[in-house]
Amino acid sequence: MDSKEVKLWGGRFEESVTDVVEKFTESISFDKALYKQDILGSIAHATMLASQGLITESERGAIVEGLVEIRNQIERGEFVWRTDREDVHMNIEAALTDLVGEPAKKLHTARSRNDQVSTDLRLWCKDAVVAIMSRIKNLQVALVKLALKNEGLIVPGYTHLQRAQPILLQHLLLAYVEQLQRDLLRLIDYRVRLNHCPLGACALAGTGLPIDRIKTSDALEFSHPLRNSIDAVSDRDFVIEFLSANAITAIHLSRLGEEWVLWASEEFGFITPSDSVSTGSSIMPQKKNPDPMELVRGKSARVIGDLVTLLVLCKGLPQAYNRDLQEDKEPLFDSVKTIIGMLEVTAEFADNITYNKERIEKSLPAGHLDATTLADYLVKKGVPFRTAHDIVGKSVALCVSRNCQLKDLSLPDLKAVSPEFEEDVYEFLGVENSIKKFTSYGSTGSECVAEQIHYWVRELGLS
Repeated sequence: MDSKEVKLWGGRFEESVTDVVEKFTESISFDKALYKQDILGSIAHATMLASQGLITESERGAIVEGLVEIRNQIERGEFVWRTDREDVHMNIEAALTDLVGEPAKKLHTARSRNDQVSTDLRLWCKDAVVAIMSRIKNLQVALVKLALKNEGLIVPGYTHLQRAQPILLQHLLLAYVEQLQRDLLRLIDYRVRLNHCPLGACALAGTGLPIDRIKTSDALEFSHPLRNSIDAVSDRDFVIEFLSANAITAIHLSRLGEEWVLWASEEFGFITPSDSVSTGSSIMPQKKNPDPMELVRGKSARVIGDLVTLLVLCKGLPQAYNRDLQEDKEPLFDSVKTIIGMLEVTAEFADNITYNKERIEKSLPAGHLDATTLADYLVKKGVPFRTAHDIVGKSVALCVSRNCQLKDLSLPDLKAVSPEFEEDVYEFLGVENSIKKFTSYGSTGSECVAEQIHYWVRELGLS
């Protein structure tokens, strides 16, 4: 044997791993982020071992005291993380042995790093989900407040990025609030499947020692131990599902970011971000860029990529644990860090933008946004919708030839297209009248949107 520290698993080995292998296989550079969860799991495990008579109360006390001291050292920045100790588990266990001696050697009784790391990760995910959920709610609040500031403001609605129908801005903003609510509900639902404990599954087959997995599960505030020991150590569904939920949230944020980037352009001019959430150009002194939302749009690629990494990582793995699974942590950590940042900066941006009402109002006549409402008028007169569609299309063509709006056509002009038009047609023309005619549940009509606003004000505790 050479002078390197003997590994905790090194009993059957006569040579140490080479420096190249050690550097390539270490995970302490990133999995030290799990130290709190690792220590929490070890304390619960030691307590269970003592209750089952596998270690003494005195040994349990020494172990717990040592683990608490190590946690304090880490949080004071005094703990030395060693690459030759490979990972967070071995670093803490070896340091515990240095600190309390023989009792520490009993801590790994009826436990493997396989069930240990899965437990740590599930505990970490439980905390991360709570952090993300709070940021989602904060963004919902910011969007509802933004909607309240802009009551009654009509904006063009788009399909295919072409002008389609008039909508209330409040309705558009609440669409994102609804999407975020589904993101929130996905995480709530995910927590049910996440909240099962792998600890005590050991390497893959369980143990013949008289452990109590329910006791450790309860101590760590899981709902129940995982039923199958092989599944407990080899499953990473809980990571994949988490990253999938994050990816969907990232897509929603990216779409909102794209909209705000477009609307901040000179071509649209619908919003003005404040200086506090904008950046300039190093060469063009006039520039004011909505960079935070461009980065939200860009960082969505990272979150999606993190999900794809896990999917590809797991697709060909045999049961049970494989060292490949060491690669699950960096994408997980990155996904959570990135989505939290995206949620926070989007809320910050929402708090610091102004909708340019005069510019928006001047833009509304373009695009014949009231055309569909005019078709509905004819339907109410008993005209089949396809016929009404054709009549309104011809009316729009007439407007195009005259460079005017539908509401500018005289009644004789309209009757020349169809005798079904009467004087009351003008109650359906223009974006203001058009908005008033939307009455279906969930529509952009003023009363419908007021109900939606009232719901979200109550739901988010803003009343």
